[in-house]
Amino acid sequence: MKTKSNNLNTFRILFIIKGILTLFFSVFFIFYGAIGFFFNSVIENQNINNEIPFNFAWIFIIIASIGLIICVALGILTLFAAKYLKEIKNYNFIFAIAIVNCLTGILGILLAVFSLIELSKPEIKALFNKE
Repeated sequence: MKTKSNNLNTFRILFIIKGILTLFFSVFFIFYGAIGFFFNSVIENQNINNEIPFNFAWIFIIIASIGLIICVALGILTLFAAKYLKEIKNYNFIFAIAIVNCLTGILGILLAVFSLIELSKPEIKALFNKE
């Protein structure tokens, strides 16, 4: 009996690469937060708090914290999607993570579009419905 081939293993590898790249990108936010802490210490050491209406270094720190949390969460969720692609389960989770990856730049858009096309095929849906 001849089985139809699918690209789920290829997409699993691409999801792993995308998850690792997203986790590496979170280092950018760590450096961004370090810049905020540096500015904060400079402002406090030079006692120029009276001259500026607010400490703008906190903007750097807040943006870095939010960006770090989002990047790490998205990276981990993308790695979970790769794991579920290997196990051929949690179709809706993989579909949702593919859609969320559309928000992460051109690499995420390309991965999402092609994986959504593959996931929408009837034979792939049938694979997921066997469990």
